[in-house]
Amino acid sequence: MMMSLRFPFLFSQPTNLPGSGSSSQNNNRTTPRPRFSAAFAAATAASIGAAAAAGVAVVSQNPNHPFFQHAANLLLPNSSSLLWASVSLADGSAPVVEPKSGVSFPAVLGSSLTLLGVGLRKKSILGLKNIDVYAFGVYANGDDVKKFLSEKYGNLSAFELKNSKDFNNDLMEADISMTVRLQIVYSKLSIKSIRSAYEESVGSRLQKFSGSDNKELLQRFTSQFKDEYKLPRGSLVELSKEPGYVLKTIIDGKEIGSIESKLLCRSILDLYIGEDPFDRRAKDDVDLNVASLLQQK
Repeated sequence: MMMSLRFPFLFSQPTNLPGSGSSSQNNNRTTPRPRFSAAFAAATAASIGAAAAAGVAVVSQNPNHPFFQHAANLLLPNSSSLLWASVSLADGSAPVVEPKSGVSFPAVLGSSLTLLGVGLRKKSILGLKNIDVYAFGVYANGDDVKKFLSEKYGNLSAFELKNSKDFNNDLMEADISMTVRLQIVYSKLSIKSIRSAYEESVGSRLQKFSGSDNKELLQRFTSQFKDEYKLPRGSLVELSKEPGYVLKTIIDGKEIGSIESKLLCRSILDLYIGEDPFDRRAKDDVDLNVASLLQQK
């Protein structure tokens, strides 16, 4: 059995987590575990002394907590090796919970995809009410990330990456294996609704990145979501970008279609980690955790 040693990643969480007393009806759901927000760490650690003090305070209660490592990483990205080595690495195999829905995502998908961020897709109904449609996790192959991005971005801090438009574009444009995993949380969602939503959201991205409507490409993608497929609460949909810019669509473990198109892959990723993502918190976590990957040697 092959073992890998991974640095712990940090995932943002809101202040108020859902109550732990509700019963779980899905094996992929777990009780959320409190985690420090990356934004909180960066804001409060105004100096390395403050970061070290905060880290020591947290580590004294939980030696495996990643707060200290990430605070140091945000502030001194080029001098973090000693600081990281002084604290035990957190367990990188524990699932990560999307806190608003309570849905958990495995830290590793398959054998090579690492979870970088989790979020929630909401949809407004008639401008009167927002419903939670699905929770999602964004995964990437860490080796691919380092192969395609390290030379250009390996020496930049998380803050610098977060504010770099070129970095965000390169992450989506490079031939990096990535998967967006969706878990349905809205019990009345139909496959027709998914098809219609993607016609609108993916269609606008195809227009944005190519300057034309690309109706044929859009129809090839959305037609994969046939009426015969059902999406009860807990269903899993995976949009997987494979090497060579092949987008595979999988519903509950069954592949329903495969399309080779760099434009389509870019348009799908833009929904989740682009300039105007479905969940800003998820995008911020992806930026921070990609920075963490790039600083691993």
